Amino acid sequence: MTRMTLSPDAAWQAIAARDARFDGRLFVGVTSTGVYCRPICRVRTPQRRNCRFFETPAQAEAAAFRPCLKCRPEIAPGAGLPWSVMDASRTLARQAALELNAQAASGEAASLAALAARLGVSDRHLRRIFAAEQGVTPMQYLQTRRLLLAKQLLTDSTMPVAQVALASGFRSLRRFNAAFAEHYRMSPSRLRGAAERDAAGDPAFDAVSITLAYRAPFDHALLLRFLAQRAVPGVEAVSELAVRRSVRAGALADAAGWMEASFDVERARVRLRFAPALASASARVAAAARRWLDLDAAPEHVDSALADLPGASGIRLPGSVDAFELAVRAVLGQQVTVAAARTLASRLVMRFGETLATPWADITHQFPSPQRLASAALGDIASLGIVRQRAGALIALAEAWPALEMLMTPSAAPEDFIAALCELPGIGPWTAHYIAMRALGWPDAFPPNDVAVLKAMQRLFGTTHQRSADARAQAWRPWRAYAVLRLWNSLENS
Repeated sequence: MTRMTLSPDAAWQAIAARDARFDGRLFVGVTSTGVYCRPICRVRTPQRRNCRFFETPAQAEAAAFRPCLKCRPEIAPGAGLPWSVMDASRTLARQAALELNAQAASGEAASLAALAARLGVSDRHLRRIFAAEQGVTPMQYLQTRRLLLAKQLLTDSTMPVAQVALASGFRSLRRFNAAFAEHYRMSPSRLRGAAERDAAGDPAFDAVSITLAYRAPFDHALLLRFLAQRAVPGVEAVSELAVRRSVRAGALADAAGWMEASFDVERARVRLRFAPALASASARVAAAARRWLDLDAAPEHVDSALADLPGASGIRLPGSVDAFELAVRAVLGQQVTVAAARTLASRLVMRFGETLATPWADITHQFPSPQRLASAALGDIASLGIVRQRAGALIALAEAWPALEMLMTPSAAPEDFIAALCELPGIGPWTAHYIAMRALGWPDAFPPNDVAVLKAMQRLFGTTHQRSADARAQAWRPWRAYAVLRLWNSLENS
């Protein structure tokens, strides 16, 4: 295996111990069965001599192993690699993998030349570097991503097979059936039949339902409390173990819809249900949910780096389903309390957001689109109690959003996105860093001159100004955004 971070002996120990810390980063292929598993699989531990170890499902499938039907490699958390400095080859391969993940989610036709152009290299160089780092070609990697999504939809949802094929990025049912049978040695309809025999169903929801796994520990109560405090009435609602919300048209799919994430704490899983109108964008919805709830986080790395900060293990970085919505709410939150920002956002939704039918009485509206706010009159926005300068900032943000979205690709540097935001009227460095922290899921964001952060750091470490706080925070890289959350929480608990 290429660039394996664990020796075979260490990988075997992780498999034998069913060590959840390696879930999503280590897979074992069993030569006696031809199946590959996650390290947490509960089937009988295979004999060491029959094991081959892989870092990704693509590597396992390139070696002719098929995914386990019990532990389901397709629901494993992502690798959760840090946004840190790596050598040039690893950085390029990582950026390419992220771009391919996004391409799998979009269903766009694959083009290695276009991908290489976006990354600023030749397609030959990209193919060579990617194969050396990932152990498979870019197209093999993309094919595995799409097949695993199809397996997930066939197992968890009741979508017709033809719709699964399209939602997984395949342009034709014939090509999908052939690829599925070649890789998994069964037809899609056969897997669907087995899944239907095992599924209980949920007649209360006309929904697409899929399963997403994460690495424990996960402080879901803390995450849901954060979301609940900021939930905009009519758009988002939070309960003890679940969060549900609307999804505006254009955020994840052409159509509007809704989604709900429910935590299964005992099994370290999230059950994601979403509107049938979003079915064609299933991969994008799943990817957005992972960012929203930070399901790919590596808690042992974060907790180790933040050992000198108060707080329980398993903290997560709350993301967003709709980056534009998050950016608007960040602007509304400038120099006001969380509760006041929530009130202003609710007024904005009721005035400019479209209504939406959902299974819940408290989820009634879509958040306003960039096009709607860009065309709004300054006075109409200001009439909601939003100061005119901030109303102008919202219009400028909406007008600039198409260009800003171009800076939110997986291979783009967060610093470029932040710089572009800071060029807009009414958006300063703190707001720009906060948007990057949550909209991009940037784990190393450290909003400057945050009053609560500086107050907490003064109490804990005696830092007296931003410069000394920045110096002290270097020890927390690349997880400074998680440090910000712990610092905020320390004031609430003091």
